[in-house]
Amino acid sequence: MATRPVPGTPSWLRETNDRTALSLLLEHGVLTRNRIGELSGLSKPTAAQMVSRLETAGLIHAVGEVSGGRGPNAASYAVRTDRVLGVAVDIDATTIRSTVVDASGTEHPIAATPLRVTDPDRTPESDVRAAIDGACEAAGVASDRVSAVCVGVQGALDPRTDELTFIETLPGWPMQGITAHLEDALGISVHIDNDVNLAAIAERTDGVGRDTGGFALLWMGDGLGLSVDQGGSVHRGASGGAGEIGYLPIPRSAAELDQDAHDLQDLIGGPTVARLAERHGIHAADYTAAVEAIPGSPARDALLAELAPRIAVGVVPVLALLDPELVVLGGPTGRAGGDRLAELVSAELRASWGSSTVVATGVPAHPVLRGAREHLLAEVRNALFAEVSRISA
Repeated sequence: MATRPVPGTPSWLRETNDRTALSLLLEHGVLTRNRIGELSGLSKPTAAQMVSRLETAGLIHAVGEVSGGRGPNAASYAVRTDRVLGVAVDIDATTIRSTVVDASGTEHPIAATPLRVTDPDRTPESDVRAAIDGACEAAGVASDRVSAVCVGVQGALDPRTDELTFIETLPGWPMQGITAHLEDALGISVHIDNDVNLAAIAERTDGVGRDTGGFALLWMGDGLGLSVDQGGSVHRGASGGAGEIGYLPIPRSAAELDQDAHDLQDLIGGPTVARLAERHGIHAADYTAAVEAIPGSPARDALLAELAPRIAVGVVPVLALLDPELVVLGGPTGRAGGDRLAELVSAELRASWGSSTVVATGVPAHPVLRGAREHLLAEVRNALFAEVSRISA
C-alpha cells in the first residue's frame, strides 16, 4: 500500500497542486491552463505542469480551444468523467431503478428494469448486475468502468454483522454477509442502505432539509419508514434498524380512526390509503394516483382530511422522542398529498400536541436514487483523487 508523500517534499507539492487542479475542474467545468493558474494562485509554468501530469495520466483531456485574442488559441480541459463510474440503485418489490454517477455530477438517464419476482434463479448479484447493465446502456457508457454501487433496499443492514433484516421484498437475497457476498461476486465496491435513509440524504442536499439543523422524514408508501437527519448525519441505530415505524402499535386514543388497525402500517400504509380512496369514490390505478386526484376536488379533499389525523398519530411519537426542527412527509403518499396534506397534518398536531412544522418533501422524483447518487459522488471523486496520489508520487 502506497504511503502519502511527506508534507513539504516535492512529491507532496505535486500531489497538492494536482489535487487543486482537479478540484477546480470538477467545480468549474472546462478551464484553460491559464485559468487554472489564476484560480489556484499558481504560476503559469506550474499550472502547465499540473495539466500535463493529469492529461498524461488520463484523468483530464482537451475538449476544445478558447480564443485569447492575439496569438494562438488556448486549449481547454475537462475531467475524464468516464474514468471512474458508480451506479445508484433503488430496488423495490417489482422494479430495479438505476442510474450512472460520474465525478462531475452529470444527470444521466434512469433505467427501469422489471423484476421477475417468481424467478427461482434470482440472486442479489443478478439483480445488481441487471441494474448496472441497464444504467450503463441508458447512459451509453461501458459497464467495466463501474467501480462502485450504492443500493437502496426496503430493509435494514446491520453494520456490525453485514446482516439484512426486514427484506420481504428481496426474495433470493441472503440475510448474512450480503455486502461481502456482492463485492466478491461483482468485484466492485458495494454500499447497501435503507431506502428511506437515502431519501433523507436527498432531502438534505436537494430538498426542504437543506438549510435546517435537522429533520425527520416520514416515508409513506406501500410500507412506512422514518429517517432522522441530525445536522447532516442520518441516524441509523446500532443495528441499522432505526426508523421501522410501521410496526409501532397505535395508541388506544387512535382506535376510533380505524377499529381494525393494530399498527401504523394498518393506519396509513398504501393498501389502507387505496381502500380509503375507494370509499370516497376515487377509483385510481393505485393509491398514489388516488391521492393525486384532481386538486380541489371534493373527493380528494375528503381523502386528505381523513388521512391527516391518521398521519398525525404517527408523527406524535416522533415529536415526543426527537423534537425535530422539521417533519417532512415523503414517499409516494407524502409527495402526492403535497402541501395540502402537510397543512392538514400540521393543523391536527397543533390541536393535539402544540406547535410543529410539517412540510411536504422537496424532492420531486426518485429520492432514493438521488440519495444513493450523493453517496457515490463522493466515492467516485475520492477514487479520482487516489489516482492523483499515484501519479504525483
